[in-house]
Amino acid sequence: MIRIAAVGDIHYDRRSSGRISKYLTGLEQHADMLLLAGDLTQIGTVEEISVLANDLAEAPVPVVTVYGNHDYQSNQQEQLTEILTRAGVNVLEGKSLTLQIGSQSVGIMGLKGFGGGFVGACGSDFGEPEMKAFIRFTKSQAELLRTGLLNLKTDYKIALTHYSPVEETLLGEKKEIYPFLGSYLLAEAIDEGGADIAFHGHAHHGLEKGLTPGGVPVRNVALPVIRHAFNIYSLNKDGLTHHPRPMATNHPTSHPTSQPTPEPAH
Repeated sequence: MIRIAAVGDIHYDRRSSGRISKYLTGLEQHADMLLLAGDLTQIGTVEEISVLANDLAEAPVPVVTVYGNHDYQSNQQEQLTEILTRAGVNVLEGKSLTLQIGSQSVGIMGLKGFGGGFVGACGSDFGEPEMKAFIRFTKSQAELLRTGLLNLKTDYKIALTHYSPVEETLLGEKKEIYPFLGSYLLAEAIDEGGADIAFHGHAHHGLEKGLTPGGVPVRNVALPVIRHAFNIYSLNKDGLTHHPRPMATNHPTSHPTSQPTPEPAH
């Protein structure tokens, strides 16, 4: 059995110091790793990520993250990665990581993913160059995810993205924006790659639980959805169990900062 703590869309800003670190004490007693499903920041600045990196530097378990759309806003991804890496955070953007948890190996394939929609209401790489570029990028992300998962030779395989691979976890969002929240191509990649579970964020008003067409459990761990500092899941070959962490029952963003911060858009 492996124990996974996961959350996404924490949207740190320069006033967020301590918002997550207070929940990390003793985490090793409950989880073997902490996964972050993107949108680490408000607008992707060095200042914002530095605050988060300081909070994560003392994490007692491996921390693995992907970026979300907000983290690209300021075009500082290289600097963000340098800062997080110095803090011991593993940044996966089209890459994989293998962790050894006791006698079991766990492979994590991570990337941002992208939109495009779902079967019956999706875009195609036809027509204008802009539309072709949109869908072809999603296809390239899905292919990276598929091949990355296939290349993992581990006891467990985890897919970590920001964008959603399934519609189920988007329920509660406006249907009109589904094409900007995820793509069925990611689910196909997860199934073909043999993942045991998939985590994503991005859908602030969605639901937590879903399944790919192939039956892989999907969990939307966006902070506004799970309303905990993180959720903890136990995974074994017989299935998945969710263990809410008692000490993290309050929404971390409910703690006041020097100024009120409106909830960010997706």
